[in-house]
Amino acid sequence: MLNSSLQQLGAALRSKKISSVELTQLYLDRIATLNSKFNAYITVNEEMSLAQARAADVKLVQSETNALTGIPIAQKDIFCALGWRTTCGSKMLSDFIAPYDAHVIEQFNSAGAVNIGKTNMDEFAMGSSNETSYFGTVKNPWNHKAVPGGSSGGSAAAVSARLCAAATGTDTGGSIRQPAALCGISGLKPTYGVVSRYGMIAFASSLDQAGPMAHSAEDLALMLNVMAGFDERDSTSLQRESEDYTRDLNKPLNGLRIGLPKEFFAAGLSADVAPAIEASIAEYKKLGASVVDISLPNSRLSIPVYYVLAPAEASSNLSRYDGVRYGYRASEYTNLADMYEKSRAQGFGEEVKRRIMIGTYVLSHGYYDAYYLQAQKIRRLIAQDFDEAFKQCDVIMGPTTPTTAFNLGEKNDDPVQMYLSDIYTIAVNLAGLPGMSIPAGFGGNDLPIGLQIIGNYFDEARMLNVAHQYQQVTDWHTRTPQHIEG
Repeated sequence: MLNSSLQQLGAALRSKKISSVELTQLYLDRIATLNSKFNAYITVNEEMSLAQARAADVKLVQSETNALTGIPIAQKDIFCALGWRTTCGSKMLSDFIAPYDAHVIEQFNSAGAVNIGKTNMDEFAMGSSNETSYFGTVKNPWNHKAVPGGSSGGSAAAVSARLCAAATGTDTGGSIRQPAALCGISGLKPTYGVVSRYGMIAFASSLDQAGPMAHSAEDLALMLNVMAGFDERDSTSLQRESEDYTRDLNKPLNGLRIGLPKEFFAAGLSADVAPAIEASIAEYKKLGASVVDISLPNSRLSIPVYYVLAPAEASSNLSRYDGVRYGYRASEYTNLADMYEKSRAQGFGEEVKRRIMIGTYVLSHGYYDAYYLQAQKIRRLIAQDFDEAFKQCDVIMGPTTPTTAFNLGEKNDDPVQMYLSDIYTIAVNLAGLPGMSIPAGFGGNDLPIGLQIIGNYFDEARMLNVAHQYQQVTDWHTRTPQHIEG
């Protein structure tokens, strides 16, 4: 049951082979037994999860079902969920109980899915290793000494360790795709605006996007069917006709043009990652695809551009945490200004404070034109590079990360090296494009490798088709970490 796809779980529930309560209890028991090893969850509420499961069983009896009805889904702890502690991995919100549901949570509730718990994450989604969480480091199920990636590392570890059927994540600069690659699962960042950001605690508003994390492309498609949709409460939500993201899964790939950016295969790519990506491309050729060499010349600037724009937006978004209305408040202070300073100094972690300071600096008088405005101009050039590339190809492929998972603590003293973990993913967010990562092999250290697939705007159905066809002829996505039980 633990290795079943979402479609298989749905069929088992509808045929009464298992009830939602039984399935939910199975995962709750695994979390109780194994979460101490991985630290994938911040909050589990057995009573609330089982109440949802009982309600799902009623729907199943009445045949009022969706593909995900009764299935336990883990939610990244960045989504507000009514009555659930919602921390964003920070001391600042460590006791915050959400008074409403995020749009994504509403969508899963409407589908009859079960919220199995809130997953651990880098504080306010700022990190690439899930080591900045106030609630402790998440460990990679494939190797407990390795990072799971971030910021959605808790969700990735939970899916990989079979502590949920699937999970949600958010991706600001690669935070779905990078942990998916490092934990050997599939993850999709949709086109910016396809999934509402309402109730998703903001990091960088022009970059943040929610998406699904699961074992396979087919599972991702079923989840995206639930998550996508217009929401008038989010000014960046796109009003489009709903679509079935499973519709093209079984289309053959004859004639598919795959673009390979030379910048993704240059210096910096690990010697054990490159052969796995090349082997994946060879599989696609067998499936009828052809390869086109392309260039994304401005992608080399994506890291510096991102670390001007994202901290600038973060410094604005996080200004709301002042100790006055909600969140952590210092216990001792002399006046209002002192309360602000001490609450923020004590409530935020080091990485968050670092990015607030950078963001405030680049937005300050005398530096705005030199840094922020220039970064916005280069962002436009990065998007134009993709526009030109898609005139030559249908999808773009390459490695998701330059290396397999690095060791816990290995890059903590060098933030720049940590930031370079996202060198292949950030440009996608800057352009607002959809991107995904699927398992594509293992490195010399027996840790997973991810293949990144980038599509044109609103081309998620084609990307899922491309990924699904690959997963029909490979078994990387079915591999299970040896370190988990059951």
